[in-house]
Parts: sequence; structure tokens; C-alpha cells
Amino acid sequence: MASSQFKDGIAAGRLDPARYAENFSDLHPPLDHHEALVEADRCYFCYDAPCMEACPTSIDIPMFIREIATGNPIGSAKTIFDQNILGGMCARVCPTETLCEEVCVREVAEGKPVQIGRLQRYATDEAMRQGKQFYQRAASTGRKIAVVGAGPAGLAAAHRLAMHGHEVVIFEAKPKGGGLNEYGIAAYKTVDGFAQAEVDYVTAIGGIDIRYGKALGRDFHLSNLAADYDAVFLGMGLAGVNALRAEGEDADGVENAVEFIAELRQASDLSRLPIGRRVVVIGGGMTAIDAAIQSKLLGAEEVTICYRRGKDRMNASEYEQDLAASHGVTIRHWLQPKKVHADGGKVTGIELAYTAEKDGKLISTGETLTLAADQIFKAIGQTLDAGALNGSGSAAPELVNGRIKVDGDGRTSLPKVWAGGDCILGGDDLTVSAVAQGRDAAESIDRALTG
Repeated sequence: MASSQFKDGIAAGRLDPARYAENFSDLHPPLDHHEALVEADRCYFCYDAPCMEACPTSIDIPMFIREIATGNPIGSAKTIFDQNILGGMCARVCPTETLCEEVCVREVAEGKPVQIGRLQRYATDEAMRQGKQFYQRAASTGRKIAVVGAGPAGLAAAHRLAMHGHEVVIFEAKPKGGGLNEYGIAAYKTVDGFAQAEVDYVTAIGGIDIRYGKALGRDFHLSNLAADYDAVFLGMGLAGVNALRAEGEDADGVENAVEFIAELRQASDLSRLPIGRRVVVIGGGMTAIDAAIQSKLLGAEEVTICYRRGKDRMNASEYEQDLAASHGVTIRHWLQPKKVHADGGKVTGIELAYTAEKDGKLISTGETLTLAADQIFKAIGQTLDAGALNGSGSAAPELVNGRIKVDGDGRTSLPKVWAGGDCILGGDDLTVSAVAQGRDAAESIDRALTG
């Protein structure tokens, strides 16, 4: 390690150059042909497969694994893409340990499930490597649909709408598509520019125009879209970040974990990214885990995750918590931020209050703990920018608990407007769920437009 690692404060280049490439290499390297066949052979091909029930996009998992086992990875990829056009990314980032693999019969019987996610990656990677396209656009319907956001929900909706012959225009606020797949996923989970390769693969069907740098509420309003297009799909995710609600949280060194991960994902030289010597991450979800592990991989000496409730209440899966621990991250529970300590405006530590549950409510015990820190990341959830939904005097869709209310088909309270992904009530911050919601809303839009 470089000697600069032992300096206090936030600094870049804490590691030797070769370590960065090693630290951020593929977390789960792809299976080769022989490994895929051996793993596929472990599947029982259950008739009433619990893994299918656990998949939010209802992929026929036994079928696609059987196709791999019989030497047909391209057919396997089609089985996957029929239900989930972003199956390649989902194979990399889905918490399969709490979805399909958790209920695998092999897991229940032996404690070692079939590696469904890695098999899915094997098949989809092969199809994308060959440039194999399985879908063609239907004859043009003459209808035009606006999609807000080129994230998983928006891309899935756009692809399905294009399949049905509709013209689709996606408005994306950022300079690249992919949403959280491009900006919010740990770099070691999706390497070699895969997120952009997948955007290109999805839009290759044609009839999809992505307009970058166009933000709802700034460059256009919902009323404009409703007037100019036959239907609108909202899939813009969550742009706001919750506050710590701690004294002194405006100090230099308190940062948003989402922005940190996005900056890391877009960096061409990881050695130039500044990281603290002692880092504290506040939160208990996947963003907290990703920020903490990547802080370690950038050269932070001490990284601590502080979560206000117990281990079993963390949104991050047990696998992800164990992954963090294996990288030297300390996870502390029953702590919530109270005060950020600073010297000369720069963070020096954070005071946290011990918490407990009483009658189902979180309370402070009155005891506190102070941790030394020169960098603090907030990973306590994101919020919908509700203000962006208003404009030009138009009505906004109904919100419940700060999210867009939709029915079972993704319809909002406004005519011609559907929504899906993290921005809706019930959105669960999973790429695979967003894909399912975008796909299903697109089918509903098609039915509404074509009778």
C-alpha cells in the first residue's frame, strides 16, 4: 500500500496503482462452457418450480437451465429475454440469494442452491456476444409514447412498446442511460461497461429515441408530455436523498452515498478518487453496503456501517452483509446519528445515539457513542422529487407516502399516465422488479391504445 494511506483526512491515491484494478475486478467471474454444463446438470428441473414463483419477472428458470444443459445457450437466452429483456444485468445484480436461489430445492435440501444467476449470465452474455436479436418491431401503430427515465423500468417499457409497433421517446436527465444500473451499482458487480452495452442491446430493436440531458420539471413538464403523446410512462426513479437529521450534517466530508457510487462508476482513474482514512456509512440497505465495500477497496483503513435497528431489519441481504464483513467492514446496529463533529468545517467524527424498540417504536436509550471519522456517507434512502411532477399548472399524479400511486397495471390517477420502478408506491429498489413493472405497464398501455 502507498504510504499516503496513513495520512489523516480525505485523500486520493491511497493504494498502489495495480491494486485498484485488482480490487474492482469482477465479483463473480462468468462461468465457462464446462462449468455451465456442470452447474446446469445440478438442476432438478422441477415441474412446480419454486424458483419461478420467486422471480419477479417470472422467468421459466427450469426451461432456460435445461436449454443450457442440452447445449443451447442461445435458446436459453431467448427464454430469459422473453420475460426480462434486462436479464443480463439482473444476472449480475439481483439478490438471487433472497429470491430464486433461496427457494431452490437444492438449497433447501443441501444448503447449496443451483447458481441460477451465474447460469443466467452465461446464456445472456453469449447471446449478446453474438449480437443475437430475438425480437422485431411490429408494423407501426402510428402511436407515440413518452417514457421518463432510461433506467430499468423505462428501458423495459420502451422495448415492449417498440415490439408492439409504437414509437417511443425516452427523456433521460443524465448523459447516459441505464439509471441505477449505470450510476448506482457497485463497480465490481458490473464491469467492462456492461450497463451501456445492455442499453445498446435493448434499443437495437428500433423505434426508441433516447434524448439525454432532459429532466422532468426543468426541461419539460408532465402536462407537455400528456398533450403531445398518446401515453406517458414515468420511470424516473428517486432523485432526492434523505437527510441525516443530525446536528452539523452540513460539514465538509458528509456526502451522499449515491453520488459517491455514481462518481466512482464514471471515474476513468480510480486512483484519483479521494477517500477518507476513517469512513462511517449511515444506513442498512444495498447502497450502504456498496458504499462501504468500495470505500475499503479505494484504500480506507476503517469503514463502519451504522444502522438504527437490528441485523434482521437491514434491507441488505445476509449475503451482502457477510460480503461487507469479508472486506473488513464493521457493521454496528442500534445506532442513529445525533451530531456530526467538525474542526474548521471539516468532519472529525460522528456522535450516535443508541436505540431500542419499545412497543414497536424506535426510541433512544439515552446513551451515545462517538466514532472518529473524516468522511461520512448518507445511505438512508432516497425520495421522489415530487416538485418535478408539477408544472404548467397541470395536475400531478396522486402520491401516497411520497411515491406515485398506481393500480395493478401501473396506471396512475391521471389519464394517459402510467408509472413503474422505484418511483411508485411499492417499488422495492430492485432492478428485476423495475423491469417487471415497466414490462407490465407497457402491455397495459398497448391494450389501452389498440383496444
